[in-house]
Amino acid sequence: MTMKAWIAGFAILLAAACGEKEEARPITGEVNVYSGRHYDSDIVLFDQFTKETGIRVNLIEAGGDALIERIAQEADASPADIFMTADAGILWRADERDVFRAIDSEELKRRVPAQYRHPDGKWFGLSKRARIIIYNKEMGLPEGLETYEDLADPAYRGMICVRSSSNIYNQSLLASIIAHDGTKAAEEWAQGVVANFARKPQGNDTSQIEAVAAGLCRLGIVNSYYTARYKGADDQKAAEIGEKFELFFPNQAGRGAHVNISGAGVAKHAPNAENAERLIAFLLRDESQTAFARGNNEYPVVPGITAEGPIAAYADFKADELPASALGEHQAEAVQIFDRVGWP
Repeated sequence: MTMKAWIAGFAILLAAACGEKEEARPITGEVNVYSGRHYDSDIVLFDQFTKETGIRVNLIEAGGDALIERIAQEADASPADIFMTADAGILWRADERDVFRAIDSEELKRRVPAQYRHPDGKWFGLSKRARIIIYNKEMGLPEGLETYEDLADPAYRGMICVRSSSNIYNQSLLASIIAHDGTKAAEEWAQGVVANFARKPQGNDTSQIEAVAAGLCRLGIVNSYYTARYKGADDQKAAEIGEKFELFFPNQAGRGAHVNISGAGVAKHAPNAENAERLIAFLLRDESQTAFARGNNEYPVVPGITAEGPIAAYADFKADELPASALGEHQAEAVQIFDRVGWP
C-alpha cells in the first residue's frame, strides 16, 4: 500500500469513527501548532478538527529542541499556540524553558491519568508507547532475561543493538532506571549494557529491528510502535522482517515495562489559547484517541480505549506507573551517566 493510499484510507476511517457526514464548516479561526511529531496521521486528525470546528490548523514541524528554542527566542511575540512532541523528556525541557501556560480543565484531568500529565496542567499526554526488548526468533530469547536490569548481565555479551545515547528515548529509559534503582545502580547498568553491545550504536529504532531480524544482534531495544510497522506490514519485504523477530516486555513481575508519551500543552503567549485547548480536547476524545493511536501504532492514553491495528496484539502488558515528569527530572543525570560509561 502506498503512503498516499494509506493516508486516504485513514482519513475515511477517522471520518467514519467521528460520525462526520456534514460539509466542512467555513474557516472561523486558527490554531498554530509547533510539532516535534512527524506523522501523516496527525495531519489527518488536524484536517478533521478543521472540518468539524472551522478552526484552521497551521502546522510547523521541526525537532523538539529546535522548536523550544524558537518559542523561547520569539518570546511574547511567538505565534505558537500549541507545543507538541513525542517524548516526556522533551516536554520537561519545554517546561524548564517556560514554554507552557497551565490549562485548568477538569475534563482533561479526568481523561488523562495523573502519571501522564503535568501536575499543574501545563501539558497532557496524547498517546503512549513502550520501550521494549526485541529478539531474533531463530536465536530465541536468552535464558534468564526478564528485566531491563538483566541486559547488563555479562551472559549477554555481544548481543545488544541499540541507538546512541543522544537519543531522547534512551535518555528517558535510563532516567526511569535512575528513578527506580538509584544513580549508582543505573550507572552500573549502563556500563554493563555498553559491554554487551553487538556493534557501536547507530541508526534509528528501525535499524535496530532490521539488525535483529538479520541476526547481526540477538537483542534490540526499541519503541513498540516501530515493531508494528513490520508486524502489520502489507509490503512483503517488511512483513518478512516482521516474521524474524519477536517482542518482549520486561519487568512484568515487577514495576512493568517502561512507558513514554507523546504530549502537548498550550504555549505561554498563545494568541489563540481557546482554540488550542479545543484542539487538545479533540485529540483526547474517544474516537480521536483510537485514530490518533492507530495512525502511528501507539497506545491510547485515555483509559478504557482499546488499541487497534497491528499493535493491538501487543497491548496486554503491565506498564510502569512512574510519572512521566520523572523522565525529565532525571534526564541531565542520565546524559552524564552515558558520557561517563562511554555509551556513544
